[in-house]
Amino acid sequence: MFKLQKLSGSLIFLSFLLTVIGYFYSSTLVLIAGCLAWLAFIFLYPTLTNKKMINILLLLSLVAFLFSKTMGFDVNYVKLISVNQYLLTLLIAVGFLRLVATPKQEKNSTLPLGKSSFFKTYLGIHLFGSVINLSSLVIVADKLYKKGPLTKAQVITLTRAFSSDAYWSPFFVAFAAAVVYTPNLNTPLVIMNGLVLAFITFVITFVELKFRKDYKLDSFRGYPISFGTIYIPIILATLVLITNSMYKDIKIIVLISLYSVFLTLFILIIKNRVFKAFEEFFNHINNELPKMKSEISLFIVAGMFGIVISSIIVGYEVTLPFEVFDWKIASLLLLVFILLAFVGIHPIITIAVIGDYFSQFNHTLLAITFLMAWSTTVSTSPFSGLNLTIVARYKYNAFEIFKLNILYASLMYIVCCAILMLLYYNFIL
Repeated sequence: MFKLQKLSGSLIFLSFLLTVIGYFYSSTLVLIAGCLAWLAFIFLYPTLTNKKMINILLLLSLVAFLFSKTMGFDVNYVKLISVNQYLLTLLIAVGFLRLVATPKQEKNSTLPLGKSSFFKTYLGIHLFGSVINLSSLVIVADKLYKKGPLTKAQVITLTRAFSSDAYWSPFFVAFAAAVVYTPNLNTPLVIMNGLVLAFITFVITFVELKFRKDYKLDSFRGYPISFGTIYIPIILATLVLITNSMYKDIKIIVLISLYSVFLTLFILIIKNRVFKAFEEFFNHINNELPKMKSEISLFIVAGMFGIVISSIIVGYEVTLPFEVFDWKIASLLLLVFILLAFVGIHPIITIAVIGDYFSQFNHTLLAITFLMAWSTTVSTSPFSGLNLTIVARYKYNAFEIFKLNILYASLMYIVCCAILMLLYYNFIL
C-alpha cells in the first residue's frame, strides 16, 4: 500500500506537469493528465477515511451515465475525465508553497492576550491562509489547543478569518473553481469585490466579539503568526500580475500554478544545498501529495457528476425559467448554494452541476456568486472541510460551530445580496 501511495504522488505530480505543458502545446496532454489523476484516485481510494460522499457521487454518476446512454444523449468524454483538471493543478501547485511559506512556530510558550492579539491572529490566519490554505489555520489552532480547549471566540476567529479568503484569494481552490466554470470573468473586479467582503467579515467579527461580553475580547488568547515570510505571497502575486499584464491570454490559474512550483523550488535551493532542496521537493511529491486524496477525489468525482447531469439537462432541452441573470437571480442562486451546503452538498458539486448550464450568462456576476457561496458556507456548514477539521482535530462540537456562525452567515447573505445589486447596476449591467 505504501508503494501505491508513493506511485500516486508521482502520478499526481505528472498530472500537474502534463496539464501545464498541455495548456501551451496540446489539449491531448490535458486529457492524459486527467487520466493520470483518475488513476491516482483509484490507487488512493482504499485509503480514504470518509468515502460516503464520494461513493454517493460515484453511484449517482453511474446511474446518470447509463440513463444518458440509454436515452441517446451525448456525453462529453473528454470533459468527463478532465473538466476539473485545472482546478486540481492549482490545488497541487499551491500545496508546494507549504514547503517555504509556512510560518515558523513561535518559541515562547506564553500566548498574548487582548484586542491586539485578536487583530494579529485574525490577520495572520487570513493572510497566510490565502496562500497555504488550511495549513495556516492548523498551525494556529494547534498552538491554541495545547493551552486548553478552544473557546467560542477562538473558533469564531479561526473559521471566519480562514473562510473569508475564499471571497478573493486567487490561490484558493474556490477561486480556481470559479475560473474553470467562468473563464471570461473580470479578475480585478472579482478580487476587489472579494477584498471588500473579507474586510466586512472582519468588521462584523470584531464588533460581535467586542460587544458580546461572554466572548471576553479583552482576554482573548491568540497566536499571532510571524510575518517573516510575507515576502512569498507578495512575490507570487507580483509575478502573476506582471505576467498577466504582458500575456493577457494566459489563464491566471495556469500562471499561479507555474509560479507556485517554480518559486518553491527556487527558495528551497537558496535556503538549502541543491541536493537537499530536491530531496525536500521530491519528498513532498511522494509523501504529501497523496495526503491530498480527499480533495482530489472530491473534485474529480464532482466534475464527472456535473458533466453527466449536464448531458441529461441538455438532452431534455431543459430551459432556465429566466432569460436575464441579474442580481435577484444571483441572490436566489446564492441562497440555494447555502442551503444545499447546510445539508452536506459541497459547493464544488453544485458548481460542477450548474457551471456549464449557466455559462451563457455574465461570467463575472456568476463567479462572484460562486465565491460568495463558498466562503459563506465553509465557515458555517457542519460538513465543510474546515469545520470537520476543527471537530476531528480539536474535539469541538459541529453543531456548536453552526450556532456560532449561523447569524453571521445570515448577515453576510444580506450583505452579499446588497453587493450583488450594486455590482449589477454599476459595473456589470
